[in-house]
Amino acid sequence: MIPIEVVNRIAKYFFYHFLPEEVMEQLISWLLPLCLKADEEVDLDQDELVRQAILMIEARLEGKTFK
Repeated sequence: MIPIEVVNRIAKYFFYHFLPEEVMEQLISWLLPLCLKADEEVDLDQDELVRQAILMIEARLEGKTFK
């Protein structure tokens, strides 16, 4: 089994190097205010944020391939 730290580092690399700029900007504009607000007021449901972000990425990348 691959250690989760290794998987996370690989995923982070692909997230920052291969995600199209417009998708990254959309994610940042959606996630940043939620994360900043959570720091001040309430706990953040990180699992739900990940699910929503994945749905957003999949919708934006539908039909595209990476090689």
